[in-house]
Amino acid sequence: MMRRFRPLKVVGLLAATAALSACVSFGASEPPPSLISLSADQKISAGAMQTGPQAGSLVVALPATPQKLNTIRVPVQTTSTGIAYLKDAIWVDKPARLFRDLLGETIAARNNRLVLSATEAGGKAQTYITGELVNFGLDGPSLTVVVTYDAVKMTKDQPVEKKRFEARQSVFAAEPGPVGEGLNEAANKVAAEVAEWIG
Repeated sequence: MMRRFRPLKVVGLLAATAALSACVSFGASEPPPSLISLSADQKISAGAMQTGPQAGSLVVALPATPQKLNTIRVPVQTTSTGIAYLKDAIWVDKPARLFRDLLGETIAARNNRLVLSATEAGGKAQTYITGELVNFGLDGPSLTVVVTYDAVKMTKDQPVEKKRFEARQSVFAAEPGPVGEGLNEAANKVAAEVAEWIG
């Protein structure tokens, strides 16, 4: 009896484990075929030199984000209150850092401004750009990527200014390739508008 019971017990245990694994992930799945990133449309030329005093520089700070963007995954708004994440779409870094870098590069190239990090500026920069990256993902029902940035401009001896920038871009499929390209286009559009606003 013991010999007959043990195989049945093992089979039952394996079946229960398989059922549980269908609902719960026990570890990392296969890595995505590729990672997605952002690329600035306007870039500083190789070898170009920008000079100026710290006091005249500009700092682009890391924007705040809602919890849905505090990840390297791409959020998808499925309903007015529902959020999922796009399968196999993984950023090389969190969206806030990618957008900050793109914005800094765009401002430096487009406006010929000396853009420094907060450390490099040492608290002596003339202008600080901060704010919140509100949306950076896909609206599922409309297949539209949305980038929303609430920019805050703080310039020495001038009033603080705040302005919302938003860009939308239709995509043909809810897949990493087209969504990544759409977000890159939308992010560049927002960055160009912010750069124009800053001057």
